Amino acid sequence: MLLDSIRTQLESFSKSERKVALAVLDNPQLTVNENISALARAAQVSEPTVVRFCRSLGYDGWQEFKLKLAQSLALALPGASEQPAQDDLAGDLINKICSRSINTLLDMRNNIQPEAVQSALDILARANKIEFYGQGTSGIIATDAQHKFFRSGVPTVAYSDPTIHAIAAALLREGDALVAISQRGNNTALVRSAQLAKKGGAAVIVLAPSGTPLAETATVLLPVDLVFNTDPYTPISARLAYLMVIDILAVGLALQRGPEFRRKMQNAQKALQEFDLQFDSFIG
Repeated sequence: MLLDSIRTQLESFSKSERKVALAVLDNPQLTVNENISALARAAQVSEPTVVRFCRSLGYDGWQEFKLKLAQSLALALPGASEQPAQDDLAGDLINKICSRSINTLLDMRNNIQPEAVQSALDILARANKIEFYGQGTSGIIATDAQHKFFRSGVPTVAYSDPTIHAIAAALLREGDALVAISQRGNNTALVRSAQLAKKGGAAVIVLAPSGTPLAETATVLLPVDLVFNTDPYTPISARLAYLMVIDILAVGLALQRGPEFRRKMQNAQKALQEFDLQFDSFIG
């Protein structure tokens, strides 16, 4: 939700903007129902400070922020904020896990910036090669991304070992692209590799929370702002958000490369299907 994005960026706001953030978090429904003056009074700041807060989140101003917050609250499904409990029945688990995942994807849809996605696609479309870096769970996402992107016809590779991606990053040059993926954005090794890539002239696309050290290295930032808490199941829905962004970029790149390239992809897919049929016949 948009509220999650605000929570993750609390430390990056100025002192006065943080007051606005806390007022919104304290009573989001009241924020939607009232005007900018009411929020400014509740936060004990000026109206221009409220506008600066909205712009810090990437919105043009108060009205756009208020609309996005209203959409986020309206779309939230019941059970999405509840943690799975020891005595939950199967029906409870279905409701909680599915609602949380759906809310995460809806929130990403409403808050991802088309301009940032287009900038990332422009970089990927002209890249000589594309490398994906991530560690832990993010390493799995990087591998999934490489699997999707290698069909683009551009040389692609995924690294999850910090030593290996540091060496690889140091070899990147202008015209190359790095996609750095992190669910927390504070992995020291990943930040260092992104800095090395940028120093060599490569473009760095970052999928990570806003206001994090990794986000600061980005040529283009695609923020994924989700709150991590003590619930061990949070990363399940978080991973879906990252995979969705990867899918958007993969499909966007395929479309941007034109109809001739799409025909080649379809021919490759057809050849694979024919091979599968032959293999199935052989083992049957």
